[in-house]
Amino acid sequence: MTVAAQRPVPRLDPRHYAPDRVPYEVRRYAGTPDTLAVGRPGKVGLLELAFERIAGRTELTGHYQKSPLQIMRPLYFDPARPDLAVTLLMSTGGGILQADRLRTDVRCGAGTAVHLTTQAATKVYRMEHDYATQLFNLSAGPGCYVEYLPEPVIPFVDSRLYQRTVLAVDADATVVAGETVLAGRLARGERNAYQVFASDLEVLRPDGELVALDTVRLVPPGGGTTGPAVLGGHDVMSSLYVVSPLAPAARIADVLHGALADCGLLYGVSVLPQDSGAWLRLLGSDTRACAAALRAGWDAVRRLLIGAPAPELRKT
Repeated sequence: MTVAAQRPVPRLDPRHYAPDRVPYEVRRYAGTPDTLAVGRPGKVGLLELAFERIAGRTELTGHYQKSPLQIMRPLYFDPARPDLAVTLLMSTGGGILQADRLRTDVRCGAGTAVHLTTQAATKVYRMEHDYATQLFNLSAGPGCYVEYLPEPVIPFVDSRLYQRTVLAVDADATVVAGETVLAGRLARGERNAYQVFASDLEVLRPDGELVALDTVRLVPPGGGTTGPAVLGGHDVMSSLYVVSPLAPAARIADVLHGALADCGLLYGVSVLPQDSGAWLRLLGSDTRACAAALRAGWDAVRRLLIGAPAPELRKT
């Protein structure tokens, strides 16, 4: 079953799976690989999911997948929210390769409760030709509660990635979304050896009105990642975005501040435009400490918004 009955272009049309715009920092590496090119089998990964509330529980009602993207069936193990559909986004490949074009579309209907995460960190491998893109589009309907908290992105030496996340959030919906990027394979002493990591996160209303835009451009060649306006010498950058009408934006920001007050990391919290919520960004060099701080923020806003703690997610 497909998510949408109609679509403007076929799924395998480049206009569907490729971004309509790619930042210059990434686009300048465009080329034709001497292996599998853009659009060849295995290079275009598609995942479409639709959730609806049925008989008091969130059910997966639409599902299309094209390798390397796939899912496990939704699980229901949150004792405080037994209606919450926990869904693992998976890849049959070991990571993202040159000329890969990946797109995920998730539609959450009215009153649904969904938690989306990845089964492991996203590894972005060395690229000699072209670049890779990863698109994630989320539509959150009235009264729904959605969490999108993927594992970190790890850009390897000479990798080039553009990822774009678009959150279309109804004014009566709540979305908690996270994003983490590492400086590289830290255990190997690899830091900021990738060529470019570019990320855009957009928060929209269903009519297309732009609420917030967060743009990240990390370009290590020439020292473009270590200054005070970027990583500042740190190895981990994490962000958490909370869009919700369930509490005033200032209250959400205060709760995030309180949750991270003693974490020992560099962080900042601010309200989002239109009093739509709040967001935080933190920097550190200890991956475990950063993950714990991000979880503390998630747990704190969860208790505030729905009165439930963050569940344990066992992925090993």
